[in-house]
Amino acid sequence: HGVGSDVTFEKKADERISFLAHNDALTGLLNRAHFTETLNQTVSRLERYGAPFALMLLDLDHFKTVNDTRGHPVGDRLLVEVAKRLKALVPANTTLARLGGDEFAIILNKVAKAEDVEPLAATIVEDLSKPFHIDGETIVIGASVGIAIAPRHGTRSDQLLRNVDLTLYRAK
Repeated sequence: HGVGSDVTFEKKADERISFLAHNDALTGLLNRAHFTETLNQTVSRLERYGAPFALMLLDLDHFKTVNDTRGHPVGDRLLVEVAKRLKALVPANTTLARLGGDEFAIILNKVAKAEDVEPLAATIVEDLSKPFHIDGETIVIGASVGIAIAPRHGTRSDQLLRNVDLTLYRAK
């Protein structure tokens, strides 16, 4: 004789909690906390093995206008569509995260110079400038991208984030 119980619900709930701890609930991309953890691990690999990498920071242009004129539900659907386009554009084994609002970050391993990542940045800007079709409406936004290369632009997470933020500001 034995006793059994169905733990499917609990298992699914645990999986959902784990997912939300590491991922953005709206887009499914990594969240800021998991991105920061991954960036710190990548910096550790740089320190230990000298493995260069690129850090890209992406900010959507005119997103606030979409939220203000069409409402936050449309803005949320736009962010989901942006995430889908970004997933399709970045290479495999790339860290892609939504940091919050309309800000995204990308870590590309084994990149030693900006020239190696600039084509991807240009493709992202071009692709996100194409119209989005949401709820029968056409929405046109843009994107600005900042790039920092480790170790050239920093060897610590805080340095790299500050420098990539400056390049994003210049790009805007």
